[in-house]
Amino acid sequence: MADFKTVLGDLSKKIEAADPAKMKGVSAVYQFELSGDGGGVFHAAVDDGKATVVEAAHDSPNITITMTADDFASMLEGKLNATSAFMAGKLKVKGDMSLAMKLQSLLG
Repeated sequence: MADFKTVLGDLSKKIEAADPAKMKGVSAVYQFELSGDGGGVFHAAVDDGKATVVEAAHDSPNITITMTADDFASMLEGKLNATSAFMAGKLKVKGDMSLAMKLQSLLG
């Protein structure tokens, strides 16, 4: 079972370790709505090479990603492929799909 604080910490570590060049030119707010045990809502604000994770909903995100907390934790660990999760209906995207693809290359 995923713990919300652990998931946020893992995401922050992934973002810090990511190549800033992959985020260059991206300016967007990614909102994550995680359901189930350990779920919650948070967003990541990406602005030209820098990202900040905030434990709160955003008023107007560019993209909203919905999935279970356990599936999101598995995705961060590399055990679940984002594209496969999307195709299987485990990951739902509302908003700019091209931003979802950029996020996958950033975190992948």
